Amino acid sequence: MKIYKVGIVGAGVIAEFHARAFQEIGNARLVGICDTVRERAERLAARYSCRAYPGYEELFRDADLDLVTIATPSGAHMEPAIAAARAGLHVICEKPLEVTLERIDRMIEAHRQAGTRLGGVFQNRFHDALVPLRKAIQDGRLGTITYAGVYVPWWRGPAYYENSWHGTWKLDGGGALMNQSIHMIDLLCELMGPVESVQAQMHHLGHPQIEAEDTAAAVLKFAGGPLGIIYGTTASYPGQPRRFEITGTRGTAVYVEESLAVWQFEREEPQDAEIRRRFGQAGTAGAVGAAANPAAISHQNHRRNFQAFLKALENHTDFCISGQEARKSVEVILAIYQSARERKIVKLA
Repeated sequence: MKIYKVGIVGAGVIAEFHARAFQEIGNARLVGICDTVRERAERLAARYSCRAYPGYEELFRDADLDLVTIATPSGAHMEPAIAAARAGLHVICEKPLEVTLERIDRMIEAHRQAGTRLGGVFQNRFHDALVPLRKAIQDGRLGTITYAGVYVPWWRGPAYYENSWHGTWKLDGGGALMNQSIHMIDLLCELMGPVESVQAQMHHLGHPQIEAEDTAAAVLKFAGGPLGIIYGTTASYPGQPRRFEITGTRGTAVYVEESLAVWQFEREEPQDAEIRRRFGQAGTAGAVGAAANPAAISHQNHRRNFQAFLKALENHTDFCISGQEARKSVEVILAIYQSARERKIVKLA
């Protein structure tokens, strides 16, 4: 089995989760970490027994790498992603892929031309409870789907935004939607398919000092007719578990963090009792901590996300969160921002 040599670009909070995840993958070895703050890279590199570099140029030039993971602020993803493609390196990039569609498309095109892979990090796709939910949707157990919505009532204290790139348009690309709610919006895009139009409102109510929104709500219309809602905030003290609801003419499912809080269908099947037993109480322990503290998450699903990317590289197969797939949630969020600013319904391509 090939051992993939990995570099990390950026040594902030999320890079710790990347490093920890790769440390547990048998066919990966962490080689180097870079950051514009050299001391930060050195501290993280020392913890994971690899080498620190002052920038991605030096990392790509001097380290023997196969792929890099990008963990910089969101609006600084494109430059190292394109540089990696030119160096012949695969990239798996933290969410969001970037903060504008133009920058995302430049990343996708650079890797297409180089023949390298670009993948996204949406680790919440790898929760076990989503396996039966996906199958129920694919099997048509909900009947005609009429509605799906996501709710992310989270809390970030004032210190989170002080002297930070968080909540800025340039580096965060937005606020509560682009940073915190994007995981659930990605899930909505995956499970429901294309969004046709959005109508939205947004504001910074609890954190008036930030540029972008801390509260937003949108009504969606999906291809084929179902309606939906997105609600995201970082101004809901003390923070509550995120939630995905989907319902139709023959069933309803409600996914709360890693649990299936509702699992009801017109026709009960033999596996339903076991699904409710296994996942009905699974996920809400510790959820409020994650909703109030960005570091209060596990690295386990990052590990699954990275393992799936390596498997796709090894087998020369499609990766489920390709660059084009990771683009979809950003497209929806940008349409919501446009709708709120222009006070009109925005149709997506």
